[in-house]
Amino acid sequence: MSKSSPPPGTSDILPAETPTWNLLENTAKKIFSLYGYKELRTPIFEYTEVFQRGLGDETEVVKKEMYTFEDRGGRSLTLRPEGTAGVMRSLSGTDALNGVEHRVFYIGPMFRGERPAAGRRRQFHQVGVENAGKVSPELDAECIAMLLHYLEEIGITGTTLYLNTRGVASDRPAAEQALRDYFAPHLERMCADCKERFERNIWRILDCKQETCRSIIEHAPDPAEFFSEESKLYFKKVCDALSAMGISYVVDPRLVRGLDYYVHTVFELVHPGLGGQTAIAGGGRYELRLPGSGKPIQGVGYAAGMERLLMVREALGIAPVPEECPKVFLVSMGEKALAFNIALAAKLRKAGIATGMELEAKSLKSQMRSADRLKAAWTVVVGESELESGKAMLKNMADSSQKEVALDAEAIAGEIG
Repeated sequence: MSKSSPPPGTSDILPAETPTWNLLENTAKKIFSLYGYKELRTPIFEYTEVFQRGLGDETEVVKKEMYTFEDRGGRSLTLRPEGTAGVMRSLSGTDALNGVEHRVFYIGPMFRGERPAAGRRRQFHQVGVENAGKVSPELDAECIAMLLHYLEEIGITGTTLYLNTRGVASDRPAAEQALRDYFAPHLERMCADCKERFERNIWRILDCKQETCRSIIEHAPDPAEFFSEESKLYFKKVCDALSAMGISYVVDPRLVRGLDYYVHTVFELVHPGLGGQTAIAGGGRYELRLPGSGKPIQGVGYAAGMERLLMVREALGIAPVPEECPKVFLVSMGEKALAFNIALAAKLRKAGIATGMELEAKSLKSQMRSADRLKAAWTVVVGESELESGKAMLKNMADSSQKEVALDAEAIAGEIG
């Protein structure tokens, strides 16, 4: 591969693509702000222990997928594989630890050394939200509603919401024992990863995608049956709040999500437009213990993979957002006209009019080709006679109609809006 090409598992976002990316990002800022969320920007790399402690040593992300390196000072750093741990590290220095609510969102690249799949490269992008400090089933439901609102706003319909509960730490021993008792007789027929998960973290078995394992997992007991009444009531309130908002959902007892910090509510949104890789967003309520923090920080949130959102939009037949084109293209006939147009273009741009022109002497035909290529809405041809009269013809490139206009930035801006 050429050294000028991006590394395997990554890709450039080209100018023709960025308008649609901007739509996803700007819509996120618009919708999330309606719910009181403000943008937080965290570093792209963190101390490795932020993810080891936050996500759990036994998660697939920490064990197999993180890009970890040692800096010149001998410190272990990791490119962020997800957004939540870094956000919570940032908020752990606030009164969120004392139950005061903080609403934030983030947008940016994440990094995982996993095998690239549909819509998931080694450098991928997520948009996500975190509500930290407060614990409430109604907050969980509102978070899900906000995600659906965002997806609708960017044109994505036809999703299915899957919902489950992970209970709390005190619920786990009885549920884990029930799972252990069930899987033990089937272990020989299961994949190598599941055999390892049986010893290290049996919940991860429920997340296995191998066909043989799935057929066994299908008949496993529902862990929620072993949870406390308080945990069951919490989940019921989440479901009731969603129903009150008219949001349909499917309770999936096998849904655990891939990270160990989840408690209570977990959810995923899937869409058939991705083929085998159907999940486009997911999240839930969590409890993180971070390095140097005396007590855990509580929160609820989600992340959506932006590459996958773009794939779903394409599957739904939604056209990409077109590139911004010059509103007007100034054609210069001669050196004096070129000098005049350079000054005129500067004034038009300051007036908010996107303006194109050639910055070297070229033929009329060549400059008109440039105007066509850039899809300019209007053209103004300036030569010696136009400079003498102070007027020129403003041509509408869509229908070839023309009108006379003063060679003045304010007059041109007034005509083309």
